[in-house]
Order: sequence, then structure tokens, then C-alpha cells
Amino acid sequence: MNFIRNSTTKLPSRVLDPRNALFLGSRYSFKPPCYEHELFCKGKAFLLNSNENSQFHAYPSRFLGFRRLSNNAQKSNSVPSSVFSQPRAVPMPCGLSVYASVASKARHLTTSVETGKNDNSFERIYIQNSISVKPKNLAGEETPLDDDGNNVKNTGKGLEEGKGGVSIDSDIEKEAWNLLRDAVVKYCGYPVGTVAANDPGDKQPLNYDQVFIRDFVPSALAFLLKGEGEIVKNFLLHTLQLQSWEKTVDCYSPGQGLMPASFKVRTVPIDDNKSEEVLDPDFGEAAIGRVAPVDSGLWWIILLRAYGKITGDYSLQERVDVQTGMKLILNLCLADGFDMFPSLLVTDGSCMIDRRMGIHGHPLEIQALFYAALRSSREMLTNEGSNNLVRAINNRLNALSFHIREYYWVDMKKINEIYRYKTEEYSMDATNKFNIYPEQIPSWLMDWIPEEGGYLIGNLQPAHMDFRFFTLGNLWSIVSSLGTPKQNEAILNLIEYKWNDIVGHMPLKICYPAVENEEWRIITGCDPKNTPWSYHNGGSWPTLLWQFTLACIKMGRLELAHKAIALAEKRLSRDHWPEYYDTRSGKFIGKQSRLYQTWTIAGFLTSKMMVKNPEMASLLFWEEDFEILEICVCALSKSGRIRCSRGAAKSQILV
Repeated sequence: MNFIRNSTTKLPSRVLDPRNALFLGSRYSFKPPCYEHELFCKGKAFLLNSNENSQFHAYPSRFLGFRRLSNNAQKSNSVPSSVFSQPRAVPMPCGLSVYASVASKARHLTTSVETGKNDNSFERIYIQNSISVKPKNLAGEETPLDDDGNNVKNTGKGLEEGKGGVSIDSDIEKEAWNLLRDAVVKYCGYPVGTVAANDPGDKQPLNYDQVFIRDFVPSALAFLLKGEGEIVKNFLLHTLQLQSWEKTVDCYSPGQGLMPASFKVRTVPIDDNKSEEVLDPDFGEAAIGRVAPVDSGLWWIILLRAYGKITGDYSLQERVDVQTGMKLILNLCLADGFDMFPSLLVTDGSCMIDRRMGIHGHPLEIQALFYAALRSSREMLTNEGSNNLVRAINNRLNALSFHIREYYWVDMKKINEIYRYKTEEYSMDATNKFNIYPEQIPSWLMDWIPEEGGYLIGNLQPAHMDFRFFTLGNLWSIVSSLGTPKQNEAILNLIEYKWNDIVGHMPLKICYPAVENEEWRIITGCDPKNTPWSYHNGGSWPTLLWQFTLACIKMGRLELAHKAIALAEKRLSRDHWPEYYDTRSGKFIGKQSRLYQTWTIAGFLTSKMMVKNPEMASLLFWEEDFEILEICVCALSKSGRIRCSRGAAKSQILV
């Protein structure tokens, strides 16, 4: 049913997006979602009423949808209603008296992973008063409150002052902070993110001049740890407004709730004398390979939790629009499908490795981020109408942790077990459940894995185990406690024992080993950028340093973090902060590496600040949750199956 711009048109129940709606008496009005317009003010309760007699009154000003631009030419992304009937709402230019258009068919406001029947979760929504706690930054100083009582330092002032709560001890840190501030992007006068790379000598920036969700995370943490939270709050709110709820790529829908991979602020002329700023998002339709970013929504949830933990401003995550956006991401990830595994099934190139590298299926990186996002969401979801979703999260957390710990883990003992597998087993009690053929064990692995170490493999599917070591997935398995305490310790032991292979001259290898020769041709499609020991194919990425540091702090291995930071500190400034390094030991700057890569800069700064104050870093990781482990999914299943190997598995690995 289409919304008519008429003051007498009735609004159907349960079709109003609460992120744009403000209840005024018995009438709905729509406000532009620019940052300074707080739709749901702290200390007041707003009610979303689904009464069909409520009237919709549109403002008598022009309506404007998303503007899509390509090749420097203005292009409207609005699609005729006869085709899609769902134009996307865009954050409007601040200062202009225009209001966001309303989708002609708004999303269903369900908090369940099921159909949403009998779900009244959004028919009454209240925002409760929250207690603001003044947090302290790394220098032990209180972070000042903003005008609304939130614990957010004005990043704009920080940009001008060039100082914060953290003492700067070295010239390289001063240089890094100056470069990070130079990379800040503003929208309507407010900082909303940082560009991916800011190399003044780069004549073809491609999409490196955009703000990427995954790339901004280390920048956000650097600002948060410095006591400057405004840019992070702006980023979270504006990317929320870009969240997908329309069909975008070649008439196919990526699913409601998808977060864009990146966005760019563009200035668009609206007449002879006026122009406006618009946010132009990319959901993969302009990306190389046209792959939707699965990890963007997961990173967004993780960053939302980090913002609340570090600033003490929990009012942001309690907002109705933020709660709705989070639930849309979760519903997209938790939707039922044909897959039999609790892990997320994704296509190749859907995460940090965004080119063809043979990671399609159930890559560890996505599973670890998924687990962290689920744990974050369970902390942040409000009680109102979220019971079904919380129950689904608990069930998935339990099943996912069991699945990864039991089937992805390899050490010397496990490899010897696989080496002796029997195949073609058919029964509920089969040992080789995924019909893995022992010949899949690569020859390099036999002599490479140490006696006292182990790791989580890169992927698992029927008759396929990817034995490559993927650093990001293993590090986030430690940070999120997806692995057991013993497994987490063994992963760091492996990195320590194989330091020359995984760290070398520059931390850290994105994966080990590289695929070469005929295997490279088949797996990458002869990708000239992913040649052996380059880029995603065994290249070294300095941005992984902050995640390695966080994992080391959690496991009490601070000496490893100091060692890795010292290696990076010797070269990053001298090499102009490259995106990645090449060769087996990471000696050379990547052949196509961008210089002044922002997440390289921010990752270094975040690592330095975390080792200065490990207590602050402890806010960013999760300890083992034994309550999750006690939930038996088999007992909750309606299928009637009673066979469960969980008890035996827990006795073996949960020690």
C-alpha cells in the first residue's frame, strides 16, 4: 500500500519505520535523520501506535530520495513503484527544509526470526531515562558531556586542538594522529568517518576515498580511546540510515538489514545557486566482483557495543531506531534457509578478503565476527518485545560455539585423527561426519604445526576442509571467546612458534600459506593482484596489529603484542603507512599497496593505546560465557531427535 502525501490519508498499522517516525499527539510526522535531529530524545517517552485510525500528515515540503551517482554524473537511484515500490530514504542535507521520503512499503517490524505473526513488539515502544556515567580516558581524565548529557567529546574541537586525553610519547604517534585527523570526512559540518586511504599522490583513488564500515572500526576505537566519541556516534547513526531495505543490484534484493560496504559524501547541485550534500552508499553494486558485504553489519554491531562500553553513553544503543536497525541485521543473519550448519553461509569475497580466494561457504572470519555480533546484541537488546530474538540468539550462540570448537579445531592430535578417518560413514554416530578424505591434509601442514599449538581452520563444508591459517578469524575467536580457553592459548602459541611465517618483518599475515601455481590459477581465477604472498594471498596487513594486541591482552601475553608493535613502529612511518606488504616474510611494500592507508594508521595508534592501558582494552573483549554452553540446542529442538554428542564434546574441550 502506497503512502499518499495527503493529510487525510490513513496510515496502515505496522508499516511505519520507527527510525523516521516521531509521535506527536495522535499524528505522525517525519523528520530528517540528520545527526543534530535527535528523533528520540533522552528523558522522554515516545509511543508508536499501530491504531489504523491514526492519520498521516506529511509536511508540505518537497520529498527527496537517495541520490546515486556514478562516473561523476548525477543519477537518481529511485526506481519506479511499478517495479520495486520501495524507494530508500536518505539522510537529508542539514539546514535545508526538506524531509526524507517515506517508503511506500516499509519494513515489517518483527523481532523474531520467524514470520512475525502475533508479534506486538513495536506496537508500544518507550525510551526510558538512562544514567550517564562519566568515563575516563586513557590519561585518567573524565570525558566531558555534550549538551544532551552524553559522554561524548566533540571531535570537531579535537580536530582543531589536535590534543586529547592520551599522552603522545613519540614523533611517529604525533605523525599518525595528524594523518588520522586529515582523513576525517565531514557531512553537514559533522565528522562521520575516515577515508580508506589519503595518499595525495594517488591519481586513481578508485573507492579508497570512501568511508568503509570495516575500515573505520580501528579509527573509531582510536578516537574512543582518546576520549573523542562524537565522530563514532555520527558514523553509527548515519550508516544506520543507509541500511538496505530496497532492491539494489540488478533487480535482486540483498535482504533488508544489509549494511553498505562504504559510502561517500557528495555535493549535488539542486538549482543554479544551491547545492546539497548527500550520502552515496555502495552495497556491492559498484564493487569489484559485485559482492555484498556480509561483515559490515556485524562490524556495526560490534562497534555499537564498543561505543557504549568506552564512553558510558548507553542511551545511543537504547534508541528505537538503533534497536530496529540492530534487529534487522540479526533477522537477516538468523533467517531460516536450506543450510544445515549453525555457521553463516556466504559467498566468496564477502568480508575483508573481498576478492576470489576460495573462502566461499562458511569462512572462519565471518563466523567469529557473527559470534561477536550475537554476543554484543544480546547485551544491548532492550527487553521490550525482544524475547523471541534473544531466545534465537542464545540457541545460535550455543550451536555455533559447539560447531566451531568441535569441527574447526586442528592440532597435532586432531590431524592424526583426520589422517586415519574412515569415509562413506552413514549413521548418527559417524566419526567422520562431513566425509572428509584424509588425502585433503596438505603436505606442508604435517611438519608445520607445533606440538603445543593449534588453530581453527579457515572453512568447513561437506568433503572439504580449508587448512589455511586465517589470522583475522583466529584472533576474533580469541577476542569473542568463540574458542575455548585452551584453544585460545594454543592459537597464540602457534603464532609465537611460527613467528617468522605469520609475522616476519611486518605483522601480520592475512593467511598462511599462500596458494601458488596451478592452485592459484584455479582458486583465484588468475587474479593478478592476489599473486602468491601478495595482498589477500599471504600478504602482511598492519591493520591486523590492533586485533592481535587485543587478543594478547586478553590472554595475558602482552610481551607478544609489544614485540609486534615494535616491528611495525620501525617501518610504518618510513614506508608511508602502506596498506599491505608482500613476500613470504613481509619485507616489501605491496606492489599495488595504497600509501597513507587509514586503518594502518589507526590500527597502530589503537594498539599503542591499548598496551598503555590494558584495563581499557578489556572493555572490548568477551570472557567465556558458561551459561551459553549449558543450553543444549537438541533439547530445545522440536524435531524429536534425542541423540546429542554435546556432553562428550564438552568433556573433551571445555576444560
